[in-house]
Amino acid sequence: MSFSVLGTGMYVPPKVVTNEDISKLVDTSDEWIVQRVGVKERHISTNETAAEMGYKAALEALENSGVAKEEIDMIIAASVSGESISPSVSCMIQNLLGVKCMAMDVNAACSAFVFMLETIAGYFARGKVKKVLVIGAERLSRVVDWDDRGTCVIFGDGAGAVVLGEGDNYIDAVFHVRGGSDIIDIPQFIGKSPFFEKEQKKPYIHMRGQETFKFAVKSICRDCKTLLKNHDLTFDDIAYIVPHQANKRIIDFASVMLKIPEEKFYLNIERFGNTSSASIPIALDEMNRKGMLHKGDLLLLPAFGGGLASAACLLRW
Repeated sequence: MSFSVLGTGMYVPPKVVTNEDISKLVDTSDEWIVQRVGVKERHISTNETAAEMGYKAALEALENSGVAKEEIDMIIAASVSGESISPSVSCMIQNLLGVKCMAMDVNAACSAFVFMLETIAGYFARGKVKKVLVIGAERLSRVVDWDDRGTCVIFGDGAGAVVLGEGDNYIDAVFHVRGGSDIIDIPQFIGKSPFFEKEQKKPYIHMRGQETFKFAVKSICRDCKTLLKNHDLTFDDIAYIVPHQANKRIIDFASVMLKIPEEKFYLNIERFGNTSSASIPIALDEMNRKGMLHKGDLLLLPAFGGGLASAACLLRW
């Protein structure tokens, strides 16, 4: 036994920051951003934490699923932009929901949603849970260097959530991790220890764009093809590919390399930017509420990012 998706939810803060707004902060333009990243606008939090946004996404998912919050056996959340190292984002969401259940975070950056699904599949297989909340919640505006045009144009804030129940619709997943901070790094404040001698690195997103791009394209192609091969499937069998929304050019290149039409990919990066762990569940919620997903549809969910880590899963709706 694995699980089935019972409901989806999302939340983004009301403030919309356009490319024109960004161009007033750094030397850039709408044309430059759209051409290189594919983002037109993003939502930015002015007074909500990552956990508060995750809580609101969780409420939407619970309502969509018809599951009462008291039925939830476990909350698992992911964030690289929570306001506290401890308590965790999942614990803060549990507190806001006012429920009593196990809660824990998974730290796997942009691939975290798939990592969480794989983790939870084990709990379902062991009969430890019957209803679970899975949440990606990010306030990336907190960790973006707003003086760096190479990164500040990419990211946005928001949260996505799914409610899972018993079933057999999580089919398989693949993971690749190449640990290191040389390409993507979000350092913490180094602290005030009088004994630590290592140089302080600014606590913002540091990313080598070209290397990240190459890693992402290679990962999405390899991971999707591996899952299809392992289950004797082709891309014709897949209803949609729902990727981590990192950069539209990544999807453009992957589409060409995989020889499949771009329409096979669901994209919303133009409106939300890169929301890291929240991007796939936000996309799933949009698709669900638009009536795009039908019972039995096969979905590929590929993700890639900091770690460096990539992951992809095969899911039946």
